[in-house]
Formats: sequence, C-alpha cells, structure tokens
Amino acid sequence: MNNFTIEKPIPYYEQFYHSIKEMIFEGKYKPGDRIIENQLAKEFNVSKSPIREAIRMLEHEGLIVTDEKSKMIVYEPTLKDVEEIYFCRKALESFAVRLMIQKAIDEEILKIEDLLKETESAIQQSKDSNTIISMNASFHNLIIEYTKNDRLKKQLTDLKSIMYFFRIINFQGENRATDILNQHKNIFSHIKNRDEEKAAEAMLEHLQMDLDHLIKVLTTK
Repeated sequence: MNNFTIEKPIPYYEQFYHSIKEMIFEGKYKPGDRIIENQLAKEFNVSKSPIREAIRMLEHEGLIVTDEKSKMIVYEPTLKDVEEIYFCRKALESFAVRLMIQKAIDEEILKIEDLLKETESAIQQSKDSNTIISMNASFHNLIIEYTKNDRLKKQLTDLKSIMYFFRIINFQGENRATDILNQHKNIFSHIKNRDEEKAAEAMLEHLQMDLDHLIKVLTTK
C-alpha cells in the first residue's frame, strides 16, 4: 500500500497572518501605521473574517496594538518596553545557556558551530539582511531548544515575534552583522568549552550591548 497522506490546506486566516507579519517585518507597515480591516480585505480580495482572525493572532503576539483612540496600529517600541523585554531576555537566556551546556550533546553543539560558519559565509557574500537576521535569531533559538526545557522555551516563545521585530530595528548601523557575529562567537567559545559561568557572562554582555545599540537607534531617529 502506498504511503499516501492528504495534506490539509492552510486556512486563509493563517496565510494572511503570515503575509501581514511579513509586511510588518519588511517595513511595508511601519511602527505606528494604522491597520484597517476593510483595506486589507480589499487588498487580499477576501471577506473581513479571516483578516480579523489574522489580526487577532498578531495582537496576541504584540505586533499589532490598539491605540488611545481604539485604532489598530503596528506596534511602536517604547524605551520602557525595550528595557523590560531585555530584562526578561537577560534573565532567561543567561540561564538558558547554562542549562544548554549541561543538557546538549556534542552533535548539537556542532550544529551551533555550523550555523556560525554559515552566518560568517553569508556576511562575506553580502547576503540580504533578512537572511543574516534570521541566522542571528537561529543562534539564540538553538541554545533555547537544546535546553530541553519546555517551560523555559514557552517563556521565550511568547516574546519571539517582538524580539525578531527588535532584531530588524537593531540591525541598523555600520558593521552590525560582523559585530553581532563576533559576540555570538564569543558566547560559543565558552559553550564549546562547556564553561557555564563564562558563557552566561558572555550572553549577558551580548544582550546588554544589543540593548544599548537598540536604545541608540530608537533615540536618534
């Protein structure tokens, strides 16, 4: 008997969720821009129902918010938001790298090393920023994945979309790709040596430098 499986079609609302999210990440919709259901329904040539559900999902992730006039807009980072989220990241990710060193097998650590080599190659080949940003996110995601702690993963997954949004904004500036890669390499050098203390310190230092740069970008616009 053939191994035949029926693939379920992706629901409309999920397709629109991904499309709108991509438009936000690519800057078609900028922070503070209004999101209008009728306009999106016309643009996609569909009813408002799947658009409304897609927007609800993006609201849950924090990428769309309701302003003081009850209008839906693209999330616009405030310094308070940024500082609070990085406070959480520093606490969770410094612990995550310690736990990952305890739990990860050698093959998993090699996967992180391979990712860093691929990232360096992408930078040398001047690949597009979205590719490199995605690779930078993968570095952190692999560390979290290899903790093998579902509760910890959930805490950071809840921040995933906002953190990616911050990464896009934070990529501005000369030599940012190389700077971030070098910081990741520093963290990894301690992971490879299975030095929990130094790896956690390097992660905290990296996230603090990330925060400092992001605040600089947000306050010099």
